[in-house]
This record gives sequence, C-alpha cells and structure tokens, in this order.
Amino acid sequence: MSMPSRQHRRKAQKRALQLGLPIVVAAGLVGGGAVWLGLKTTSVQAELESAAGLVPQLKQEILLSDPESAKSTVAKLREHTSAARKAAEDPLWTLASGLPLIGPNLSAVAEVARAGDDVASLGLSPLVEVYESLDWDALVPSTSGTSLEPLKAAAPSVASSAYAVRASSERLEGIDTAQLLPQVAHPLLEATKELKQASGALDSAADAARVAPTMLGANGPKNYLLMIQNNAEARASGGIPGALAVLTLDQGKLSMGAQSSAVDVGVMSPTLPVDAQQQQIYSARLGKYMQDVNLTPDFPTAAAMAQSMWEKKTGQRVDGVVSIDPVVLSYVLQATGPVAVGGAGLTEVGAAGLPTELNGSNVVPTLLSDAYAKIQEPELQDAYFASVAKEVFSALSSGKGEAKGLITGITKGAEEGRVLVWSSNSSEQSVIAKYPLSGAISGPSISPAQFGVYFNDGTGAKMDYYVKRTVQLVKDCPKDGYEQTTVRITSINTAPPDAAVSLPAYVTGGGNYGVPPGSVQTNIVAYGPSQAHVETAKLDGQKTEFAPYFHGNRPVGVLAIRLSPGESKTIDFTFGKIVQHTEPNVVVTPTVQDVKDVTLPTETVACG
Repeated sequence: MSMPSRQHRRKAQKRALQLGLPIVVAAGLVGGGAVWLGLKTTSVQAELESAAGLVPQLKQEILLSDPESAKSTVAKLREHTSAARKAAEDPLWTLASGLPLIGPNLSAVAEVARAGDDVASLGLSPLVEVYESLDWDALVPSTSGTSLEPLKAAAPSVASSAYAVRASSERLEGIDTAQLLPQVAHPLLEATKELKQASGALDSAADAARVAPTMLGANGPKNYLLMIQNNAEARASGGIPGALAVLTLDQGKLSMGAQSSAVDVGVMSPTLPVDAQQQQIYSARLGKYMQDVNLTPDFPTAAAMAQSMWEKKTGQRVDGVVSIDPVVLSYVLQATGPVAVGGAGLTEVGAAGLPTELNGSNVVPTLLSDAYAKIQEPELQDAYFASVAKEVFSALSSGKGEAKGLITGITKGAEEGRVLVWSSNSSEQSVIAKYPLSGAISGPSISPAQFGVYFNDGTGAKMDYYVKRTVQLVKDCPKDGYEQTTVRITSINTAPPDAAVSLPAYVTGGGNYGVPPGSVQTNIVAYGPSQAHVETAKLDGQKTEFAPYFHGNRPVGVLAIRLSPGESKTIDFTFGKIVQHTEPNVVVTPTVQDVKDVTLPTETVACG
C-alpha cells in the first residue's frame, strides 16, 4: 500500500480545518454564552430578591394607610421587576431556553420575572393609584352615612388589578416543575403559592368593590332582616333564630327598624313549599316555623324561607337576610367597647342579677346562659335579646370603635361561619355565593373534598350551651381505587349532675319533648363530597343504623344521640366512593365553643 501523497494530505488537513474551526468557534461561543448566562442569571436573581424584599414594607405601608409611601415603594419595586424581566427576555436567554436540561429552568425563571413585572405594573400600580381615594371606613355603616362614590369609582381599577394578578398566578401554576432543578423549582413553588393567595385576596376586594356600594344603599335604601341565632339551642347554621330586626342601609347610613322574634312571626298556614330532598331530611317544619328555617345547613334556603315568612307576617319584603350569633356580638363589642343594657321592665321581673353593662367578655354567657336563669318568661327573654341587639347596633352605627377592629371582628365571624348573608338580588347573590359567608352547601364556595357536620337540637330547650364537641376527619386507606374518609364526631354533656333540678325548666325542656331533664338530644347530620356515598355509621365503635339521604349530589347521613349529664358519645360516619383526590376539609355548625377547639387536624391512616 503506498503512502498518501503530499497533495492528498494537504486536502485532508484543509477539510479538518473546515470542520474543526466551526466546532472551536461554537465551543468558544458556548463557553462565553455560559458565562454570560451566569451573569444574567445572577442579575435576574438579585433583582427579584430586591423586589421581594420590598413586599413586607409595602404591606406595612398599606396597613398604616400611607398611600404616598406605598406609591414610592411600588415604583422602586417596579424598577427591580422591570430589570429582571429585561434580563430574562434577552435574545440569547430566549435561545438558550430551548436547550435540553438547562432550557426549562431558564424558561421558568423568565416566566417568574415576567409574572413579577406584570404583578407590579398591572396589579400593584393601578391599585395604589386608587388606594388614596378609598375610604375603607365607608364599609362600616354609621348613623351619618358616607359617600360611596369613591368606592364605586375605584371598582374597575381593583377588578383590573385582580385580573392581572390572577393571570400571572395561573401562568406560574401551569409550569411543570418535574424537570426543574431544586434551586429553581422551590422558589417557583413559593412564588406560585404567594401569588395565588394575593390573587384570592384581590378577587375578594374586586367583588366587594363591585357589590358593596349597592348593598350599602348607594342606589337607594336597602332593608335586611337580621336574625340573631341562639347557639344554646342548636340549628344546622348555628342556633334557633331568636331576636329579629330590620336593618336599613341608605348611603351607608345604618338604622334599626322593627324588632320582633321568631315566636311573634307565628305558624305559616299554609306551610311554605320546601324542595323534596330537604323536606325528606329536615321535614316540612322548614316552611312552617321561623324557628326551624335553618334546620337545613343551606343558608340560601333558610334565608329565602325567612324572607317569605317575614313578608307574610308584616307585609314588608326585605332585600336580603343577615345572620349573626352572640359570639359575633362579642367581636363587635371588643371593637366598640361596652354598652349599657337595661330597661324594658326587666328589673321588675328578676333580671337585676344580670350585668347592666355588656362587653366582649360577658355577652356570650349572659345571653346564652345567665339570661335564662334570671328571666323565666320567654317573652321577656326575647325582649332582653332585642334590647341587647339594639344597643350593640346603636354603638356600631354611631361610630364607636375604629373601622379596622370592626372589620377584623366581622371578618373573623364570617370565617367561622357565624356571619351569613343572602341577597334576593340575583347578581349580588351570585357574588356572595363564591364565599363561605353565603352558607351554601353547594356551588363555588364549596371545595371539592368538603365535608360538613351539622347539629340540630332535639331536646326542645337550651341545653346546647353545655355540650362540648370535637369533629375530626380520618383519611382511611383507598378502596377499589376510591378515596375513603371517616368523619368522627365526639360530644359530651358538661351540664352539672343535678341539672334536672339546678337548671331552669326552660333550659332543660322539663321533659316536655320526651327527653329527660338535664339530658341533651341532638340530630347529627354529616355531609360528604359530591358524588360520594355514605356507607356506614358507628356509635362508640359499634356499627349502628342511620338514615341515608342525598342533598343535591352530596351524600348525607343522619343519626340522633342522647347524652345524660357527664356522658360522652362518638359517632363515625364513613364515606366511600370519593372521586376527589384533593385534601379534605370540614365545615361545622358554629357553637358556643371556639371553632379551633371543635375542628381537630385531619388524621391519616397508615396503609399497606
């Protein structure tokens, strides 16, 4: 074999040079690009961290109602987010985002930078521009009223901000974190979580800005039936409707009109129509007595019934129904300070032992326990409740207490299910229905894997003041590919051993409804998620019969228990065929107890 000619070797070297030179140049470019990308990544990270560092300051300025400082902080925040976005939208960054392995990480960082800048420019900027014109005190009614026009004018800007933040939140949620490096995935998940919370808050603010002016009487007077639920006699949404009153709102001015009680409304004849499913579970009493409209936990149903009953009794058709309980009155009094209560001839009938001044600490035991010990006549008990309600709302409407404390208290009551609102206006109700204060058992306010536990008194008395309860979800092992969850309800009667003689007959029921004095009978109603099945019930660990139903497409189990003084019982309702795979939550009838003491953390059973 002959050696290659010199000419042949020169051609081979030329071809190698033609092939190798681009590779060397490309390698140099990649190396230089890597350095450049590293610098850009550091820059993006620094700008985003600087922007994030301003958020606590902005929150504080908003809390302190300092719009000028808030504007300045948002301007600085925008400088950082804009710089981060600019760095992450460089052509080389965009090109590198298409590479394997590192590309998805660069793309995710760029998306975070874009979302941050959109939130700052399209979300926060318009919000702080209208913030100075907003008077959130206007959301607290007063005797003098207030101009609601600024709130109406700000509504479009608030809605626009909410949309921008929601869109950014949805974009981040759409990023697949499975192929990202931990140092990218973790901050992304944190940013997504924070943005989702901010989106929810802004959506709520936008809804409030849209419907609050009208509901506060911006376009003419609005009348609402106020129901004060008495937790000493349990009903599914809280307690038996005791005191009733009409609240009128006109340009933010609050006044209290006619006061009455559920007893005064009387018996509906003929009974108001009730939908077939609810009548089967809760009987036709829903449409017969004001005291029983909220045997159903579905507040829109109860409120519509109450509206119709009030109109039939008085001839007045109210625009909506608002329900609170004595615990909410305690939250209001914590903000307004104490109110003096007396009059109504109560001293002459033995009410002298009741406090003449009610405050956030003593209003609950006074209304739900002491009043029954001191006042024997039901009519005067109603009068006392009405007197208390009048004084509390007088303090509220006269401007006692600062707006922040009042809004905080009412918000807390709403979160605990103690404040419920229904509007007969369909557009207003469609907004209210998004939130838990609607008290609905179906619709947009209900999370996919939501359970419900509701209590209805079967004693015919005021013994629920003495019942302490806990409710816990137990996630069982899946069966046949479906989720399974047990709802565990434990109840104990803490009444004194001699309750039959030491407590007034009006409190114990005196045995008038077949329950021995001192004992408590409760109908416990458990709801599962939509499309699930209620499969079994156990009483103190032993399988027992129960009544199964459906309300809408949610399964319902009902079981009655009776507790003598000191006695405790536990019911387990097991729900199967659960198609939802999200974390379950439970809504419980608000009682005298603190909600956090009633609802225990979910327990998960170890499987396999």
